[in-house]
Amino acid sequence: MATQIAHVIASEIDARPSQVIAAIGLLDEGATVPFIARYRKEVTEGLDDTQLRNLETRLIYLRELEDRRATVLASIEEQGKLTDELRADIEAADSKSRLEDLYLPYKPKRRTRAQIAREAGLEPLADGLLADPMLLPEAFAAGFVDADKGVADVKAALEGARAILMERWGEDAALVGELRDWLSDTGVIRARVIEGKENEAAKYRDYFDHAESLTKIPSHRLLALFRARREEFIQLDLDPGTDAESGHAQAEARVAHHAGVANRNRPADAWLLNACRLTWKAKLHLHLLLDLFGQAREKAEAEAIAVFGDNLKDLLLAAPAGPKAVLGLDPGLRTGVKVAVVDATGKLVETDTIFPHQPRNQWDGSLHVLRALCLRHGVQLIAIGNGTASRETDKLAGELIKLAPELKMQKLVVSEAGASVYSASEFAAKEFPDLDVSLRGAVSIARRLQDPLAELVKIEPKAIGVGQYQHDVDGYRLARALDARVEDCVNAVGVDVNTASAALLARVSGLSSTVAENIVVYRDQNGAFRNRKELKKVPRLGDKTFEQCAGFLRVANGDQPLDGSSVHPEAYPVVQRIVQQCGREVKQLIGDAPFLRSLQAEQYTDEKFGVPTVRDILKELEKPGRDPRPEFKAARFADGVEELKDLKVGMVLEGVVSNVAAFGAFVDIGVHQDGLVHISMLADRYVKDPREVVKAGDVIRVKVLEVDIPRKRIALTCRLEDSAPAPQADRGDERGNKRGDSGRREPSRGARSEPRRVAPAAPARASSAPPVNNALAAAFARAKNNT
Repeated sequence: MATQIAHVIASEIDARPSQVIAAIGLLDEGATVPFIARYRKEVTEGLDDTQLRNLETRLIYLRELEDRRATVLASIEEQGKLTDELRADIEAADSKSRLEDLYLPYKPKRRTRAQIAREAGLEPLADGLLADPMLLPEAFAAGFVDADKGVADVKAALEGARAILMERWGEDAALVGELRDWLSDTGVIRARVIEGKENEAAKYRDYFDHAESLTKIPSHRLLALFRARREEFIQLDLDPGTDAESGHAQAEARVAHHAGVANRNRPADAWLLNACRLTWKAKLHLHLLLDLFGQAREKAEAEAIAVFGDNLKDLLLAAPAGPKAVLGLDPGLRTGVKVAVVDATGKLVETDTIFPHQPRNQWDGSLHVLRALCLRHGVQLIAIGNGTASRETDKLAGELIKLAPELKMQKLVVSEAGASVYSASEFAAKEFPDLDVSLRGAVSIARRLQDPLAELVKIEPKAIGVGQYQHDVDGYRLARALDARVEDCVNAVGVDVNTASAALLARVSGLSSTVAENIVVYRDQNGAFRNRKELKKVPRLGDKTFEQCAGFLRVANGDQPLDGSSVHPEAYPVVQRIVQQCGREVKQLIGDAPFLRSLQAEQYTDEKFGVPTVRDILKELEKPGRDPRPEFKAARFADGVEELKDLKVGMVLEGVVSNVAAFGAFVDIGVHQDGLVHISMLADRYVKDPREVVKAGDVIRVKVLEVDIPRKRIALTCRLEDSAPAPQADRGDERGNKRGDSGRREPSRGARSEPRRVAPAAPARASSAPPVNNALAAAFARAKNNT
């Protein structure tokens, strides 16, 4: 069975079965995906991290399928009903749905009407009418009337016989499978508002009478429909085709054909056809509706989770500002602006609270306090959270820079999404036990400018707020997928073992939270690690854990130069062979790109390390510990554009991509309200996936197409020569696109990212878009705020 699973997965991830078998073996031994992808290329013959993640996911599913298959076989065999043909069908089932179809007739259940009818001896009546429709149902049924068995009259006998046929057909695996495939292809999901809830459900008014093909409906719209149903605003049905009446008739005809029933004007034909109709209506339709809705939801959730994962990856791998002293400002009005200064290493050195805005308006006094802090600690960067009073605080920071020109400070607005979650977390309490919760957020804002990855790993991924309908998807699947993304990002960058927090260390391949805490404790008690070997002295960090984590942990300026690189300690002998052959020290080799590129990897291979690993080693020696993240850049918001009312159609502005959905990208242009660039406005060519063009954190130039102040919506375009209104957007609930909406994210917390890279503006061309509809930002807003 393991070989069969390997063949299935191999065909799905475009690999050979031998590669899959090798990877499964490593996973079963406890190896992580990052470790296998980087340090076991010879074993898997080059499977990359994406293939390995897909392999891991499918392996879990297929093993669950095998476990369920064994349970089903055991159950049916225990009942004494397992035939060779049924066993073959069960063993050939390639999905959980198919397996459950086969098991349905044998699944232990409460006594049904059909079972009661069989006990009353009515099965021969059902079989007789089905086999010979020339029989007159009432006359034939009269012979089965038996009050002692609960069959009071002819009507009761025929109802019992019908129940038997309905259950038999409704549990026929071949029929259920055929109808599932047919309904999946032709099904139309239909939404109708629940009578009397029109006003209460206004945000879903586009779905009050909505019909759409189940195979074509976008994932974000499907999740919106399911949410509306869960909130009891709309009813959902699944019709077979656009014409519901004829579609249901076709379904009934399929049941009849499968059962061998036809209308030939024989005495029992009408009765049998009615049984077929009721089988579809009462059993199969509802069963298949739930089944197909479940499959569609699972697919939509998978797409939503993938979008979230991609956006999260972009944020985690956003460009770090680096080791610079930062002044963190967590804006607020009545409660004041929380202030925190961290030094170049991220250590908190001082905090304060100022009240420059209404109602106190202590503007000059606040500037004096901030200037003194900046001069005292040599501040180089000012990080301003993007919540309430962000633009007002940004203006304050601008004046501060003018008051202290000698410091040559820069100011940047950064995402504070998840900052309040961190502030109240157990980790923050351990890190700053004596610091007020409100001030911890300012520390997080300052640090995430220095190194987004190191700071954001302290926050539960789904609290970072860059998902699409993240509250509507399965929490376990979402958490597992996002944790995998975080793990991949952390290990792609590498971690300095002497400066990393326990939260960051816990994301390193092979390290649990307990071992991560032990590393920090050991470091605090014994000083900085001098080499990787010293890690083995950490409690509970054994040989297997060391193997998994060592290559991803860096020891800068330690005893062994290679410890500051991604070269795994197990591969140090390869470097030693290179050193011996060329007669140079390791320190002399590192960074000598021309010489390293002149070497032939084939000359240094052995039984364990092949050409792929040696090439990786040579590349790493050129620039050890290289950071895959881009160069740090920042968006500059336009002066005087601070609120919606300041926006004018035609303005060209710089902004930061805060979130990417299936239908476009949200952009923070500094007015407390993210605008949306519809997918059709991202470039002058067809764009299938918005992430082909932009990613969360990108700094881009956009033009304002429409500003809807009452509904707080902004339509933008990346095609700077466009002058026509934006196209009509996907429909959805009308939830406003403002921060802190409905408790779905923390109050006043946006979903913007740290500045990342500048994306080139797409070549402009004249727009032929239709007139804008007020549903414009509805879909855009709903997806962002339904995160």
